[in-house]
Amino acid sequence: MRIVVQRSKYSKVEVDGKLVNEIDRGLVLLVGFTEGDSEKEIVQLARKVANLRIFDDEAGVMNKSILDVGGSVLSISQFTLYGDATKGNRPSYIKALKGSEAIKLYERFNEELDKYVRTLPGIFGADMQVSIHNDGPITILLEA
Repeated sequence: MRIVVQRSKYSKVEVDGKLVNEIDRGLVLLVGFTEGDSEKEIVQLARKVANLRIFDDEAGVMNKSILDVGGSVLSISQFTLYGDATKGNRPSYIKALKGSEAIKLYERFNEELDKYVRTLPGIFGADMQVSIHNDGPITILLEA
């Protein structure tokens, strides 16, 4: 399981020109799954995201989590996180979990994360347009 975490001032996801979800201050997650991912990784990374200290405290030090600042999460499924371009110029996605299995894990991850912080999803498998106003920019890669 891989997650790209981006601190955001405002972000939204649209499908076919229609707003699906949006957040103000918070985190945008790009979430991908691979073979062998399970409940263990979901629980571990949901807790990690919720407690990740990447928001500034009063001294300007990244010492606060999303729980401390009261933001929301925009969670976007992204199988391309498992793209492998080591051979040639066309990435292989063989390591990405098949959609029928990945959707179950994605929905379960969002449920688990929503226990900590308001979590708004994109639409799994859709052609999404994601606008991210990356704050900082702060981008962290998590993997389990």
